[in-house]
Parts: sequence; structure tokens; C-alpha cells
Amino acid sequence: TMDPAKFSRKLWSARKQLILMLAPLLLLPLLFIVPPKEGKCLYVVLLMAVYWCTEALPLAVTAMLPVCLFPTMGILPSKKVCPQYFLETNFLFLSGLVMASAIEEWGLHRRIALKVLKIVGVKPAWLILGMMITSSFLSMWLSNTATTAMMLPIANAILESLFGNLETLKENCKDKSDPEGGWGEIHINLEEVRREAEYQMKVWKGFLISIPYAASIGGTATLTGTAPNLILVGQLKSYFPECDLINFGSWFVFAFPLMLLFLILGWIWIAFLYGGLNTRYLCVKHDERAAAEAKAKAVIDEDYKKLGPIKFAEGSITFLFIIFAVLLFTRDPKFVTGWSVFFTKGYVSDAVTGVIIISILFFFPSQCPSLRWWFDSRASITPYVPLLSWRKAQESVPWNIILLLGGGFAMAKGCEESGLAVWIGNHLQPLAQVPPAVAVILITAFIACFTEFASNTATIIIFLPVIAELAIRVNVNPLYFMIPATTGCSYAFMLPVSTPPNSIAFASGHLMVKDMVKTGFVMNILGILCVSLAMNTWGLHMFNLHIYPEWARPLNASSATVATHAIVTMNMTG
Repeated sequence: TMDPAKFSRKLWSARKQLILMLAPLLLLPLLFIVPPKEGKCLYVVLLMAVYWCTEALPLAVTAMLPVCLFPTMGILPSKKVCPQYFLETNFLFLSGLVMASAIEEWGLHRRIALKVLKIVGVKPAWLILGMMITSSFLSMWLSNTATTAMMLPIANAILESLFGNLETLKENCKDKSDPEGGWGEIHINLEEVRREAEYQMKVWKGFLISIPYAASIGGTATLTGTAPNLILVGQLKSYFPECDLINFGSWFVFAFPLMLLFLILGWIWIAFLYGGLNTRYLCVKHDERAAAEAKAKAVIDEDYKKLGPIKFAEGSITFLFIIFAVLLFTRDPKFVTGWSVFFTKGYVSDAVTGVIIISILFFFPSQCPSLRWWFDSRASITPYVPLLSWRKAQESVPWNIILLLGGGFAMAKGCEESGLAVWIGNHLQPLAQVPPAVAVILITAFIACFTEFASNTATIIIFLPVIAELAIRVNVNPLYFMIPATTGCSYAFMLPVSTPPNSIAFASGHLMVKDMVKTGFVMNILGILCVSLAMNTWGLHMFNLHIYPEWARPLNASSATVATHAIVTMNMTG
């Protein structure tokens, strides 16, 4: 007989294959319970949801399932499914990723990070704030993962100069008191060393935990900062073609103040929890601390000096990056007239702007061009190097995320065309009794909890169609529910597996799961409250959320037409 423990280990090792085979079989009854077309679409949606949440297949492979299943099951023809994988939203995302790879190629992100840290100083609370400001700003433009991966080594170098070697710190944290209670003064000194080491360990943890959190918060501020924001735009275009309220500029005006508010509250919480805002720091052992701080400052200054003066390539990238941001922001910011009025209405989108700027990166020179070079016979013939090579862009762009976006848009299209969204909406009728303001908090909280266990992109793909339909059922502006859900799915703070940045910080080996759960739980609550505040104050006025918009009517047009047709027929036969 097989040992139960060994059998369970075998089951665990083969769990992905088992899920792959069993999930399609267990979901089969849906095809017979739910109306035919809706049932088939629900089957595919739930199958993808299971595969995404368990990662039984790579996320990008699951995202391609609609190409296989929608046409073969008669839900959508392939000529309608395939174009969803490269909509203009994907081009906007791609341009953000390519711009980020150029910034990383020339080390501009490192220069920005060290400059901010030089400015904020090296007191722990201020350093944590500096780390959070830098991480959030960079992750508005780079991926959250790349930001975290770059900031952690900088943080560790500063911490080592402040507190010395981590292993020594851990050793000093252990209780070395004499069991007999002897040695008097030595015992008091040891106790003091231990308390000091414990305090320093807490500050170290606070540093490490603040970076992935700030990267996740920063990503919400721009449309290209994180994939869920783009999924919102793509699904709005699919469901409500008339809605043009959300673009790069209008999203930034709404989400940037929200990001700042949450970042400051998050900093106060982390600094309070991990001892950065501690009065002990101001009065005890002033001379020792001053020496450690001077050393940390020297590390930052030394690293910054190593970068040397700003090179031509860095200056060019900075210039193009500023133009990239300004053009995207001013195209059609909604509160003032944007430059898109100079072109045919509806022709120029954010994607066009992004692709124009990143195309320049591939031919703009990385060395300062010189006329003398042409006429100097002794000048060496050096190969022409642009700011970005295609090979570099190809290596650094996460193509799997682009496929994942496409899978989301294909899934949304299937839900819409098969009538699944309307069918789900009919079953959400009981929720009409919940006041909209309370519904916003509940939706954000639910999404923020769900995204702790699943990829944030997969989470928002699965739930946005349902949330849009819910808003229509309860006669609320769809954006009032869809924006909080989109923002909330970036708030995954509680577990190492929630997001890649959390995993990177956890992999450093200094954090424990309980540290993340304790800090992340309050961060989630703060995030939910901030989103609720933003939606009911400036968001309400920016997007006219208090009125049910004209553009939200077309979704039910098809079912309304059917109903009208039926009534007319009954009248005629009557």
C-alpha cells in the first residue's frame, strides 16, 4: 500500500496536469444548464479563469484559448476573434514598453533614483519616502517588476552602509542574556545592542517592503503604467463605442492625485510600523547614528559620481521621454482642448502618439552628431548606434503581457456577442438594492482580495464585463463601478505571490509572509478608502458620474430591439 503522505506529494507534483484535464470535464454541465450560446461562452470564460488562477498553463497560452475555442464552439468566427489580439490599446502599451526599454538601456532610471535619494537625505523615514517616491514615479513609465528589480540593490547598498552586515544584525537580534541574571552592566549593554539591532532589522524590512508597494501604487497613475488600465480602455471601446472619456490625459488627471494620496498614507503606515517615525531615533546615540548616516550619504554620492556627467544619449532619452509624456497628456485631456483638434476627428489616438515617438528612438543617434567628422580625414569610422536597437526592444518587451491583453479583449468580445454579459446582468438584479457608494467599496474590496491570488490582468479581464453589466442593471454610470475595480486590482499587497514585485522583494530572504500580511492588510484598507474618496469627489465631477450617460445605452439595444419586435408581433397577431 502506498503511504498517504507520499501519495499526496505525488498529487501535488502533478496538480497542474490534473487541473488541465479535470477542469474541462467538471465544467461540462454548464453547457446543459445555461442557454446554448451563453452557456458555451461561460464554459470558455470559466475554463480560462481556472487556468489563469492556478497557472496550469502559462498565462499567455491560456490567453490564446479564445482563438481555439470561440470559432470551434460556434461562439464567434475567427475573423472577429483574432483582430482583438492587437487593438490600438496594445500599440499604446507596446509604445510604453519600448520607451521603458530605452530608459533602461542607457541607465537613466538609475540616475533619477540616486538623484531623488540625494535630495531626501538618509534619515530612515525620509529614505523610505525617497524610495517610495522614486519607485512610484519610475513604475508610472517602466514596468512595476523592472522598477522593483532596480531599486532593491540600491536599497540594500544604502542599508548596509547604515546598519552594517545583515548577518551580524540577525545575530545581534538573538537574546544572549545570562540565564542566572549575572554580569550586571554587560547584561544591560547586551540588551541595548539587541534592542538596537531589532530596531534596525525593522527599518530594513520597512525599506524592502516599501519598494514593491510603491511600484504597484505608481503603476495606477498612467494608462501605460499597468496592463489593467489598458484593459479598461479596450473593454470600454468594445462595450461602449461612443464613450471617449478615458484617454491618457484624463486618466492621469484622475489617477495621479489618487496615487499621491495613497502613497503618502502608505508611507505614514510603513514608517510608523517599521520604526522610521520613531522618536528614539532623534535622541539616542546621536554620534553613532550620525556616522552611519554620513556613510550612507557617501554611498549614494559615490554611486551617483560613478555615473559621470549626463551623456548625450541620456539627455536625448530624457527629451524624447518628456515629449512622449506631454503629447500623450495634451492630446485630448477633456478639461481643455487638446492638440488632436488639428486632425480629423477620431483619427488620432494615444496609440498613434506613442508609436510616432518610439519610432524616433530607432534612428536618433546615441552620440552627438558632428559636422567636423565629415571633413576630418583622420577621424575614425565608428558604426552608427541609434538610441535603441530592435534586438534590445525585442528582448525587453514582455510579449506574453501583450497576448494576455489580447486574450482579455477577445474574451470581452465573446461575452458581448454571445449575450453572456446580458445573461449575467439578469442574475445580478438583487444587487440593485445596494447603494452605489457602498457598491464601489464592495467592488474594490472584492477585486483587491481576488487579485491577491490571481494575476491582476487576469482578474480584471474576468470581472470587468460583469461589472459593466451590473452598472447598467442598477442604472449607474458604468465608469462609477469600472474605474474602482481597475484601480483596486493593482492593490495586491498581502502575499508574496500576489504580484511579481512582491515576489522579488520576498525572494531577498529578509521578509516573512506575516510581515507582508500585516502591512498589506492595512494597505488594502487604505487603498479601498482612497479609491472611494476619489470616485465620490473629483472623479464624480471629472467623468459626470452622477448622471447615466447616453453612451451606455447601446449595449442593451440588441435585446431591446428583440423585445420591441416581440411586442409588435404580439399586437399584430392580437
